[in-house]
Amino acid sequence: MRWSWLRLTAAAVALSGVAAGFVVNVDRAVRQGQSLGLVLADYFSFFTIISAILGAAVLAWGASWGLRHADAPREPFALALALAAVTGPVLLLGVVYNALLRGMPSAEALADSPGIALLDTYAVEVLHVVLPVYFVLDLLLAPRRRGLPWWTLSVLVGYPLLWTAYTMVRGELVANPDGSAPWWYPYPFLDPHGPGGYGSAFLYIGAICAGFLVIGTAVIGIGRWRERRAPQ
Repeated sequence: MRWSWLRLTAAAVALSGVAAGFVVNVDRAVRQGQSLGLVLADYFSFFTIISAILGAAVLAWGASWGLRHADAPREPFALALALAAVTGPVLLLGVVYNALLRGMPSAEALADSPGIALLDTYAVEVLHVVLPVYFVLDLLLAPRRRGLPWWTLSVLVGYPLLWTAYTMVRGELVANPDGSAPWWYPYPFLDPHGPGGYGSAFLYIGAICAGFLVIGTAVIGIGRWRERRAPQ
């Protein structure tokens, strides 16, 4: 039962990071005279934000189930699959951000308002460090985790592939809110207008898909290993 409360706390922290980023983006839109609707549509198109919201929802579901079924030996299959499906993206986000994007200054981090810069830093660290660390702990330590069959790996990579397709299509259809370009991509390594063009973008997409396969395989493997070792 204590882990259920920990999951609720992690869900609340994740949503606080999303809310902090929301405030930062509203401030930027107002301060720079950008379209608020476009800025927020872009914000909620980030893989980080979508995954954090889904992660918080699944953690809240897991906590609710745990509090209502204290005597159940294993979590239900649907919950186990949902947890695995959000664990992979959250973990890979942490790896990609800290390996490729950390240290890149954002407009918010350089804003005149110290409060906005602080909110921006809070959102970044919560969503790219705190949340991935929590999901690692949940994967390794949460009681009553259920092992999943190997075929569920296709489900784990399905969501990231759908997001990638959405992003690459949408990127050419919307303009950058700051007016600098008639296109917009949430992450610079996906922008086919940068150095390397589409070849570079698809190379990154291939690498990220490989990363999802590796992490998804690890998530399923750990879950199956934990279920075998669990007392019957």
